[in-house]
Amino acid sequence: MFDVRRIREDFPIFKRHVNGRELIYFDNAATTHKPVQVINAITNFYRNHNANVHRGFHTLSQEASELFEEAHEIVARFINAYSWDEVIQVSNTTEGINLVAYTWGLRNVKEGDEIILTVMDHHSNMLPWRRLAELVGARIKYVDITDDGLLNYSQLNELITERTKIIAFPMMSNVLGTMNDIKKIVKSAHSVGAIAVADGAQWVPHAPTNVRELGIDFLAFSGHKMLGPTGVGILWGRKDLLEDLEPFKCGGETIKDVTLEGVVWHDLPWRFEAGTPNIAGMIGLGEAVKYLESIGIESILSHERSLVSYTMKKLGELEDDVEVYGSKDLSVRGGIVSFNVKGLHHHTVGKALDVFGIAVRTGGHCAHPLHYRLGINGTVRASYYLYNTLEEIDEFVRALRTIISLRDKLAKEPVEEVCTGG
Repeated sequence: MFDVRRIREDFPIFKRHVNGRELIYFDNAATTHKPVQVINAITNFYRNHNANVHRGFHTLSQEASELFEEAHEIVARFINAYSWDEVIQVSNTTEGINLVAYTWGLRNVKEGDEIILTVMDHHSNMLPWRRLAELVGARIKYVDITDDGLLNYSQLNELITERTKIIAFPMMSNVLGTMNDIKKIVKSAHSVGAIAVADGAQWVPHAPTNVRELGIDFLAFSGHKMLGPTGVGILWGRKDLLEDLEPFKCGGETIKDVTLEGVVWHDLPWRFEAGTPNIAGMIGLGEAVKYLESIGIESILSHERSLVSYTMKKLGELEDDVEVYGSKDLSVRGGIVSFNVKGLHHHTVGKALDVFGIAVRTGGHCAHPLHYRLGINGTVRASYYLYNTLEEIDEFVRALRTIISLRDKLAKEPVEEVCTGG
């Protein structure tokens, strides 16, 4: 049984108060909080097992290596990888996508070839491919969205040609919450021999992920968006593709042997994990995955959709004052609601909500082209996770009503320009 009250007891941060009020945290698409189980796993490593991995026969090194490798196995099970050696530790989704661009991309994409992206892409799944295209002389094409915030699949099929080498896409939009039809995109890519690269940063923490069933070729996601620590993420790739690639970064751990004349690269996944890895981070991510498994990822998605449904209903009562973006079809939405209060800058709304102890995200959310497509320069984003409640949404809407009542006064306040790109 999904018991959000019991779940919240595992998260020490919810004992905090902000501006004299209990913390309400609706910024989970940016990063998530950590349960005590993850905190303890990281602390336990540093207290009892701290050593470098794969570099020593002494007890601590052997223990650290075992814990580190076990975390790879846990993640592999979570996404139903064929083998744990397909699971590469990276620092975050951004590095994972760059790794594919600078290894598979530089080897396989040539002048005149095409890379298909989407208007709803996060910058981290847009800029690496644009850089690759600049380096090799390839062409970038973009799939638009429909008026209700869904990917335009008809246009996707029109854009694909025999020169298409890569289709890179978000599994879920970090602004609209749109959950894309992954199998449809993969089928389109494979119909012309292209690879499908999935940005799973917003999907993997919230929805069942089965890489075998989905048919994708590469998948990148971040640990800190799924209860794990910052500085650790995962790139999963098909083993036959990975084995054909040389490292993105070279150095310690990536080799079996080095002579003055040459190098023999290490087996998977170590050839792509250069230098001393984030050992504690990977162990923490493994513990986070175990926690998510204990709750049930399907239950988490169901809970988040109930929160979105409730939010949409409550914001619907404010439709004269609030504009909500994205599809009204909750079956294709994850736990994100982006909106604007009419007549107020999104930063103003975000700062005002913070007075009530409510943390939301404001700005371009690293998806500027999508906002420009919507005809705006930013939004207020509420993003949910397994520990959020209906009661918090009630407090959130009450705060919005107060902000709306003060709109004329707040609109006169100067807007502090902050970075909206991250």
